[in-house]
Amino acid sequence: MRRLRTRTVAKMLATVLGIGAFFVAYFWVLRHPFSPPVLMPVTALDRLVGFEPAFLPLYFSLWFYVSIAPALLASGRELAGYGAATGAISAIGFGVFMLWPTAAPPFAPTGPVPDGMQFLRDVDLAANACPSLHVAFAVFTALWLACILREMRTGALLHGLNVLWCAGILYSTLATRQHVLLDVLAGALLGAAVAWVHMRWQLAPRVSPAASRA
Repeated sequence: MRRLRTRTVAKMLATVLGIGAFFVAYFWVLRHPFSPPVLMPVTALDRLVGFEPAFLPLYFSLWFYVSIAPALLASGRELAGYGAATGAISAIGFGVFMLWPTAAPPFAPTGPVPDGMQFLRDVDLAANACPSLHVAFAVFTALWLACILREMRTGALLHGLNVLWCAGILYSTLATRQHVLLDVLAGALLGAAVAWVHMRWQLAPRVSPAASRA
């Protein structure tokens, strides 16, 4: 509760404005590719994963999941650093999309498609595929939540829930046919790399000016 009460308004505004800015930039890049998108290759694992629209709610749950870690940050400095790191993920992803636009292979379901799934297919176009920013943000969030939960000395249940939620989101990107395995791997690498760099900077011990002069 102490963490949740720290800079609550700033955290809420930063999360809402950050997600809003992300979508504005995402859809601009989506609608203005510099060249025709390249279709991503399908692997054997992609063929094994069936089309499972029941995983659509888990796919959409990312946008609640990514708000948990910022809500538990303990200072304004941590919030600013976190925002910079998520901005870096977006900038790298958008840069790749502009220089090398990609798309998920077309998919024609054999059965009825839920309204939410059809809306996702119409809006997202299954483009901006590699790296999957859905996966990148999920992995980045999972790693930071694991760090925060360790600081809070929570039990194994919450750590396990964090891992399962992240894994479920990653699987949902395949099950909803929004991404293929190579998109997921590239997104996971991006999210993990930015998290590693950010944690090394954010968690590095600070030396006071007096101590450094001594």
